[in-house]
Parts: sequence; structure tokens; C-alpha cells
Amino acid sequence: MSELSKPEEDFHDPGEAQCPVNVQLLGAEAGVDASASASSLTEALKEMKANLIKFLLFKYRAKELTSQAEILKKVLRDNQEHFPVVFSQASQCLELVCGVEVKEVDPREHIYIMVPNLGLTCDVMLSGGQSMPKAGLLVLILSLIMRNGDRTPEEKVWGALSRLGVCVGSVHCVFGDPRTLLTHVWVQQGYLEYRQVPYSYPARYEFLWGPWAYVETSKQEVMAFLL
Repeated sequence: MSELSKPEEDFHDPGEAQCPVNVQLLGAEAGVDASASASSLTEALKEMKANLIKFLLFKYRAKELTSQAEILKKVLRDNQEHFPVVFSQASQCLELVCGVEVKEVDPREHIYIMVPNLGLTCDVMLSGGQSMPKAGLLVLILSLIMRNGDRTPEEKVWGALSRLGVCVGSVHCVFGDPRTLLTHVWVQQGYLEYRQVPYSYPARYEFLWGPWAYVETSKQEVMAFLL
């Protein structure tokens, strides 16, 4: 069973690290403790954000709504005062990296739904039959193609992705094998075209928008998303 299948059991709050200060410590030592406490809180917030992202992706895959009350109960628990920051950062990460937008459908009850942004529906299946949305990465590639005259050499695409930690020859924890994703999966799904540059020797390759990308989104929508 996936680790996301029972979020209420798997999501544990890290809790705020305690940093006891002896009253006899010198001021400099107290400053070090204060710095350590701030660092511990930063790490705790990162873990809360990661847990919330997992929870929201579980809801997205299950096509279920969620609410602020449910998030506080199942994810943040004793750290409810951090909800505004954690929720905002998790929502931004979901949209930029995974291409999933968190929309509030009931402002009074604070009920949310997760939907693919720009209408893009591409999902790549992972082991165990689970899927992880990849539309955020696709949007970045589509925008890169646009900025380079509607066609981009593959070396420029790989260079841009490497700066995001997505490297050819390495399996990414979210995107899997990037070469397979870009040159096979998304080509077969019609989101990208991958073809040899005419008259190039030795052979060089480039990426273009695929026909299905034009169906599900537009250049105006991609640019609006990135602005």
C-alpha cells in the first residue's frame, strides 16, 4: 500500500524543537541557542510543508475535496498556528512543480479542491499504479520552447532542467527518468515533438510543442502562468 493511502496515520508533526537555556549561560551562548532554535523551527516548517504536499497529492489522486479543518486535524495537529505559512508554501510548490492548483471552493468553510492548472492532464504512472502530476515541469519546457522561436535544441532543455536538479542519466524522485519522460512518454501523449534537426551531422535533436499541447493549453496561458 502506498505511503499516501492513509494520510491520517502517516503524517506526523515534527513538533517544535525545544531549546532549554540555562539561566547561567553567557549572552553569547544564549545567542547560539536562539539560533539553533530558529534553525529547528525552519526544519520543522519544511517537514510540515512536505507532509501537506503529500496529503494534498493524495486528495488530488483520489479526486476528493479537503478543508482547513481536515488539514489542521490530520496534518498540522499541534502546529495549527503555522497553517497560513505552510499552506501558502505547499500550494505554491504544488502549482510550480507538479502543475496542480489548490482552489478554494467554499470561502466560508475553507474547502479546497486540487485541479490541474492550464487544463493539462498529463500524469505519468509510477510503480504500484500510483501517479504523480508532471504538468508543472511540462509548462516550463513549453515556455522554454516558446522563448526560443517555437523550437529548442535538446541540449538547451537538458541544461535548463539540470539547474532544477532534473538531470539526464539520473532518476528523479518525482519525475523519474527525465529522458524517457520527455522523449517517449510526452511524445507518445502528444505534448511534445522530438525530432532531428534537418541536415545536422552529427545528428542533433530539438523539442517542439506537440499537437495535444495546443489542444489543452495555449501560448497565452503558458505565459500568464509564468508571469
